[in-house]
Amino acid sequence: YNEEGYSTFQLKILQEIITISVFILFASLVLKEKIKWNHAVSFLLILAAVGFAFYDKTHS
Repeated sequence: YNEEGYSTFQLKILQEIITISVFILFASLVLKEKIKWNHAVSFLLILAAVGFAFYDKTHS
């Protein structure tokens, strides 16, 4: 994040995490699918990728 806003890469990563979050909710609530452990770990790794994408040494 900088004074000009989010970069294109950051916006794309945000879009992906929102899409996956909505899909997980839909699959579990509407389709009644259980989330398996490997899916949960995969989602956590994606969240870690979001953290790396927004990490900026100049602001720490």
